[in-house]
Amino acid sequence: MRASFLRLTTTLGIAAALAVGCNATDNGSGSNSTGTTNASAAGVWSGTDASTGLTVTAIINAAGEATFIRSDGVLFVGTADVSANTLAVAVDGYSSFPTTFADGSIHGIGTLNGTVSTASMLSATLTFTTDGNTALTGSWSLSYSSIANNASSTGAISGNYTDNSTGAVLSGAVLSITSSGTMTSQAANGCVLNGSVSTNDSSHNVYEVAYSYASCTGSDAVLNGVQFTGLATLNTAQSPSQLLIAVAGASSTAKYGIVSQLSGS
Repeated sequence: MRASFLRLTTTLGIAAALAVGCNATDNGSGSNSTGTTNASAAGVWSGTDASTGLTVTAIINAAGEATFIRSDGVLFVGTADVSANTLAVAVDGYSSFPTTFADGSIHGIGTLNGTVSTASMLSATLTFTTDGNTALTGSWSLSYSSIANNASSTGAISGNYTDNSTGAVLSGAVLSITSSGTMTSQAANGCVLNGSVSTNDSSHNVYEVAYSYASCTGSDAVLNGVQFTGLATLNTAQSPSQLLIAVAGASSTAKYGIVSQLSGS
């Protein structure tokens, strides 16, 4: 009787193992463990933060690099992790140079959690604390922007753009972008910008940006040698066209974020 019981137990165990193996789903090619295809967060998004009443613009590339920009110049940067339609982003937050958060700090960390529907809606809740230990929250409801579907290329973004922001590092300066993606600018305060713009996804109006400053003086001198990277998008539906760039970088002593809104000529 005991031998029969052992044979039955062994048989059931093997059958269960085979059933598990047959029902397992490969987790690859953008699918999660249940076989559900992950939504895409790539593109340009815009909407409102219900917590502050400020508008929010999001730029997310095909690799998941993401920048969320509030209309007060605060930016949040991280990598978007999407599982099915669930969105999670660990973010570094910055008050756009040379401004600060209310507590005087210029950086902090936090998380974004929410949902995304491909080329439709993105909703997220922000939990964030500045380096000065001030808590900030946000409740964002963003819609996919039609400009996101404009094809991107270094030729499309090439041209001259002027930064008309008061107090900005390149205030009043012209930023030139060549058809090969080389970026250059020199401001009246002596700051020189050298960098590049590229795109890894020509189907979305999203660009990758990298640059550094040199020869800055006064309060801007802290930016000399800092390597900035980030994202940009070009809105040709407005006249003149508007180029939005958001980047972040770090020196040996501080972390900086810069949002630039430039007008085409």
